[in-house]
Amino acid sequence: MRFLQKFKVLVSVIIITGVCTFSAAAVDLPDNMIWSCYDVGSSGYVQASAVANAFLKKYNKKVRLIPSGTSIGRIMPLISGKASVGFLANETFFASEGSYDFATYNWGPQDLRAVLGRPTSFPLITTKDSGIKNIEDIKGKRVSWVVGNPSLNVKTTAFLAFAGLTWNDVKKVTFPGYAESLKALLQGNVDAAVGSTTASILYELEASHKGVYYPELPPSNKEGWARLQKIIPFGFPYKENIGAGIDKDKPLWLLGYKYPIITVRKDTDADFVYNLIKAMDETYPIYKDAAASMVTWEISQSGVTPMDVPFHQGAIKYLKEKGIWNDEHEKWQQERIAQLELIKKEWDAAVEYANSKNMGQEAFYEYWMDKLEALKK
Repeated sequence: MRFLQKFKVLVSVIIITGVCTFSAAAVDLPDNMIWSCYDVGSSGYVQASAVANAFLKKYNKKVRLIPSGTSIGRIMPLISGKASVGFLANETFFASEGSYDFATYNWGPQDLRAVLGRPTSFPLITTKDSGIKNIEDIKGKRVSWVVGNPSLNVKTTAFLAFAGLTWNDVKKVTFPGYAESLKALLQGNVDAAVGSTTASILYELEASHKGVYYPELPPSNKEGWARLQKIIPFGFPYKENIGAGIDKDKPLWLLGYKYPIITVRKDTDADFVYNLIKAMDETYPIYKDAAASMVTWEISQSGVTPMDVPFHQGAIKYLKEKGIWNDEHEKWQQERIAQLELIKKEWDAAVEYANSKNMGQEAFYEYWMDKLEALKK
């Protein structure tokens, strides 16, 4: 298994505590578990904490969270075996393909599997005065690119693909961070950016003379979705009715993806995963009201494809018992596994070739990312 041998993750560790109202344990899980998750204060951290508290209350199972603000910091405990579960996001996808932060000799494609993933939206955002009504209208417009944030940039690339465009068809405007890219919409320094419909700056934008606007991605545009899913196979049409500038009675078809994704290693014991997803399902009534976003953890929404990585077999067993897993999900699962196996094979060949050429890390990164992009065409 490939991972950084000497990387040290500096994280703060918290232990979930609370008043226990548990009865006899109904699931076969360890009494103490360690999960990695997003940093303190993030939505991912809040959700992981809420689930951990629910496990404590119902089963007296204690969870220690290891929060980190970096993708490497969240993945490393899972790969090394320090954590049994990760509450992750698109780093799961990047790690599975060995891309971006994971496109190094020490990493490469990782064998990860999903247990559940909460659906949410992540649209292309513009303003009412931008002249952008349909997604195709972004041609020639100023579009944000956030330095060091592949999760944002790959989604923007996918939006362009949906419209039949590339970065050569727009004016790329670079920003140092996510918040700055959204503020630029309000300041008039960019025409389109990507983000969450509930980002605080968007409510400011909604109240301004510019207004906020989301070009829709209708499911009927099969060709557009096919192009988008070549870039991000974890993307899907999602009907959103929450957020700045959205009428709850008139939901919009936006880009959907899963966040957080409950992630385990492929070699994780199937019985453990089966009991983990069972516990997530049984404790849903306890944690679903912990935050407004928690309601979509309901298993019929969080236990379906597409996902950043294939589902673990232990999760599939439970989903089949609940009548959720169907032939369509299985088809997606097998296609995704086949694609990842091809990527691993190509990775091994790329490393062998790079070693024969004494290729440095920077040159190898460019070589592999170009090769990976070609595999998806």
